[in-house]
Amino acid sequence: MLVRPHGGTELRPLLLQGAALEQELKRIPGLPKVRVSSRERGDILMLGIGGFTPLSGFMTHADWQGVCDGMRLTSGLFWPIPITLSTDTDTAASFRTGQEIALIDPDSGAALATMLVTEKYSINRAHECAAVFRTTDPAHPGVKMVMEQGEVNLAGPIKVLSQGGFPEKYGDLYMTPEQTRQLFTSYGWTRIAAFQTRNPMHRSHEYLAKVAIEVCDGVLVHSLLGALKPGDIPAEVRTRAIGALAKNYFVPSTVVQAGYPLDMRYAGPREALLHALFRQNYGCSHLIVGRDHAGVGSYYGPFDAHRIFDEIPKDALETQALKIDVSFWCYRCGGMASGRTCPHGDADRLQVSGTQLRKWLSEGHDVPPEFSRPEVLDVLRTYYASQSGTAPR
Repeated sequence: MLVRPHGGTELRPLLLQGAALEQELKRIPGLPKVRVSSRERGDILMLGIGGFTPLSGFMTHADWQGVCDGMRLTSGLFWPIPITLSTDTDTAASFRTGQEIALIDPDSGAALATMLVTEKYSINRAHECAAVFRTTDPAHPGVKMVMEQGEVNLAGPIKVLSQGGFPEKYGDLYMTPEQTRQLFTSYGWTRIAAFQTRNPMHRSHEYLAKVAIEVCDGVLVHSLLGALKPGDIPAEVRTRAIGALAKNYFVPSTVVQAGYPLDMRYAGPREALLHALFRQNYGCSHLIVGRDHAGVGSYYGPFDAHRIFDEIPKDALETQALKIDVSFWCYRCGGMASGRTCPHGDADRLQVSGTQLRKWLSEGHDVPPEFSRPEVLDVLRTYYASQSGTAPR
């Protein structure tokens, strides 16, 4: 059997359908409106499809405090990162508790959800940053996001009205937890490792996924489709590159590629826990955790995300971390290896960062074949050429 949804209950998608959806949409013109941020939109969509089961909406002050300080909701349920909605002081003052409001997409202006406001509260944003991101440095993209949000948080249950255009944009790539669970069951899989990615997969990522396939029934290559930081490769390009890799270098019955609608928070270890939590809702028994999972810059140690899984209670999550050491091409070994399997030194190893790869590609330099497959590089070179107006090499 697949792992149970988080909290041990059934999936709890908040997306309305049919007559209930039509009735709620008719109420939108008469409701006060709050335009949400891109990050909040992703959270709404995950609540809608059941990815954040068993949450029913945005967190109260007590839940926010419990999550920041102890990674627990007031119910006692494990939760590593606050899921909150904010607005400015004047807008919040215009609402009363017990009132319903409409939550509006920041780009399209369409209604994403309705919300019953049960609480209005202010928070210490620096405290949240220190707890979640382990820094208050405004250069950290997650810190910047929190510090720029509204002064007042709104709590309450929501009814989700839309999937934000993701199914239309990404087609079959965009899968809900119910859909992945049905697919895994149809394959007869019970042990599934999720591979989290916001980048195209190079040889090291391929190695991690194949190590997981050796001990699991299959791998879900789960690509973030929400907003990234400037300079990251767009989701539609990244997923084409991953598709080319899977088609040419994986046994078809061992890998599924899918996407989900969140934005990155770049919260490092805490985000690794959130990634495991919602992968449990998607039906995955394991999460591949490599070097600097969900990190950015040098804010986190390379294996902080490994260690945090050892620091949480044993019953916090059913989905477990599949911890893999830093991987690279070793010229003396003659193939991919990791720090646990390769006895050689740095001089024999090719280990290139995503930043270096983007620099090579944007400047038209050659990329060593030991770092990335040619089919992947073809997709990426075409993208960078389109950005610079030059023909791909």
